[in-house]
Amino acid sequence: MKPTKSIPSSSRLTIVLAFVLIAAWFSLAPAPAFAAPDSPPCSANPESRQLDFWLGDWTVTYPGMAGSSASKVSLDLDKCLVIETWQGAKGHTGKNTFAYSADDQRWHGMFADNEGRVHIFEGKVSEGLAEFTGPSQSAEGKTILNRIKVVRVNPNQVEQSWEKSTDNGATWTAVFRGQYSRKNQ
Repeated sequence: MKPTKSIPSSSRLTIVLAFVLIAAWFSLAPAPAFAAPDSPPCSANPESRQLDFWLGDWTVTYPGMAGSSASKVSLDLDKCLVIETWQGAKGHTGKNTFAYSADDQRWHGMFADNEGRVHIFEGKVSEGLAEFTGPSQSAEGKTILNRIKVVRVNPNQVEQSWEKSTDNGATWTAVFRGQYSRKNQ
């Protein structure tokens, strides 16, 4: 059997010290960012600010509705997330959330209500106009394409519409058209 050489204790100390220094150096390195490189904060990103025309407290009316509903549109997550919280007729409530992703440079949205409906959307927003689309399924299991539009009529009025298509967008049926009037004008 061949004798093994032992490492002198001073060399072992040098190796351990080297590992400690390397580990310390890596721990001081900045963590990788989850956002796109060099992205401005949402509060300063013009794309993230495109839905700001909708911010505020609103009274909502729509054809065939007795009375009115209420909607509050606000910002969260350092002005990265637009949230609509609405109170509809007969206890129907829900939230719409929309955000611009610096990673893929697209708008994304989600609708959820107290009746168990959830829809996911992707869209585009330009000055005074937002349009989001996304698929869902009917109770019978058929694919439905949903389209939400939010249009600035003037500084104190916004119109939101929701349409559905059963033929992949060839034709659309309106299911909601709400007129938003800013409260306390």
